[in-house]
Amino acid sequence: MKNKKIIFYGPPEIAAYQLEQLHSNKYNIIAVVTQPDKPSGRGQKINYSPVKQYALNNNLPLFQPAKLNEQTFIDQITALQPDIQVVLAYRMIPKSIYSLAKYGTFNLHTSLLPQYRGAAPINWAIINGETQTGMTTFLLNEKTDEGEILLQETIEIGEETTAGELHDEMMMKAFPLIERTIEKLLSPNLQTIPQPQCENLKPAPKIFKETTSINWNEKGEKIINLIRGMSPYPAATTQFIDKIDGKIYQFKVFKAKFLPKENQSTQCGIFKIQDKETITVSCQDGLVQLFDLQLSGKKRMPAKELIKGLKLTSEVLEIKK
Repeated sequence: MKNKKIIFYGPPEIAAYQLEQLHSNKYNIIAVVTQPDKPSGRGQKINYSPVKQYALNNNLPLFQPAKLNEQTFIDQITALQPDIQVVLAYRMIPKSIYSLAKYGTFNLHTSLLPQYRGAAPINWAIINGETQTGMTTFLLNEKTDEGEILLQETIEIGEETTAGELHDEMMMKAFPLIERTIEKLLSPNLQTIPQPQCENLKPAPKIFKETTSINWNEKGEKIINLIRGMSPYPAATTQFIDKIDGKIYQFKVFKAKFLPKENQSTQCGIFKIQDKETITVSCQDGLVQLFDLQLSGKKRMPAKELIKGLKLTSEVLEIKK
């Protein structure tokens, strides 16, 4: 099984870890494909993807095509004659490329398909309050995340689990699933499962800036789920205004707790400091206590530390509308 020629596709950390596991376990990685280099951050420096960095560090043949359907790239992959292609968190791959693998090209998706097709399945499962999710390996076809299922593994989501924690758990559990998938692809009696046609499918679209904004008029549980689903990156965001001097405070929130309150009468979105160590914000059905947050331009810190550095004319702020 380990002699079969494998091409690996993917840019991010979760993919780099699987590439490392395949390589260190003596699988025959004949090439690595990742995204072209792009400038990022305030300095617009060129930062290599984790997958590229691993490939360079270990002298693995590397491709960074701008377009996957370019004939030059197709010819390069054709010449390599791959047995299997493994894809993780990469862009959509055309048939001209995925059809080149003798035993098939499969993707590992971080949800239990057909639910949460899209770019951010880990985030949206938590934002939507799911208690269970998982990983799916499936054969690529011409539709995004709709190929026939090879294997699935279920993962529980705890009440306080964040997107970052779930990501790391999946990163650790993905390699055994990849190994079992490779073994299954090579079996003489390969059986796959068509994805069921379900109503009310939950999507997992890309996260944009507006997605991160906390709506304090919502119920507390929904607010907490958004905070967990955005933590630690890109982080849930909110803005408050000091009614006395008009100063605006922008925060990222990483950890919080919902405190239910019967017959809530306080206006939603009131940011209040109590006893110089506790921050709460009123919502539809209670209070949300903020534990771990970051003021714009400052470092991330516990609420008690942040309070010390805040220079407020009032200990009560209101949500900026």
